[in-house]
Amino acid sequence: MDVRYQRCDGVAAKGIADELVAVYAQVYGVPPYDEDPFFSAQSFSDRLYSALDTAGFETVIAHQEGQIIGYVHGATLPADRPWWDSLGDLRPTDLCRAAEASQVFWLRELMVLPTHTNRGLGRQLHDTVIAGRAETSTALTCITDNQPAHDAYLRWGYTIMGQIKHAPESPVYDAMYLPSSR
Repeated sequence: MDVRYQRCDGVAAKGIADELVAVYAQVYGVPPYDEDPFFSAQSFSDRLYSALDTAGFETVIAHQEGQIIGYVHGATLPADRPWWDSLGDLRPTDLCRAAEASQVFWLRELMVLPTHTNRGLGRQLHDTVIAGRAETSTALTCITDNQPAHDAYLRWGYTIMGQIKHAPESPVYDAMYLPSSR
C-alpha cells in the first residue's frame, strides 16, 4: 500500500473539511451509527468546524492514489473541557498537571475507510500524529461498544480512566490516556 501522509493545521483543514466529512459519512454510515442523529454527517461537520479553531488543532491525513483513505485529528486538551472535568479524581494526578500545562493532546477522531481497515493504517495515523506533537501525553474517548477501536487503543498502551458522555444524546465513552513516553 503506497500511502502518503499529510499534516494540516486548522486553516488548511478548513479547505478540505467537506472531504473529511465525506470520509466520516462512509465510516459511520453503517449500523449501529447510521440511524443515530449524534453520528450524522451534519452533526460531525458541526463538531469538526468548531474544532478547527481550537488551540493546537491538527489532522494527519492518509492519501492513496490521490484519495483520502483515513485520518486522525485532535488538539491540545483544554484543562476545563467538560468531559475531562467530569472524570474528577479518576484522572491521574500527573495527567491533570500535564493538562493544566497544556501538555495533553486530545485525540478527537481516528477513522479509516472500511476498504482499508486491518492493514495497520489506523496505527500508523495514530503514531504519526503523536510523534509530531509537542504535548507529552495523549487522551481520547472511545465508544464503549466499538470493540475494534477499543481493543486497538488498549493494545497500543492506553489506560481507561472512567466513562463519560459528551452530550446527553451521545453514547457512553471510555475516557483513556496514553502515559507519557518522554
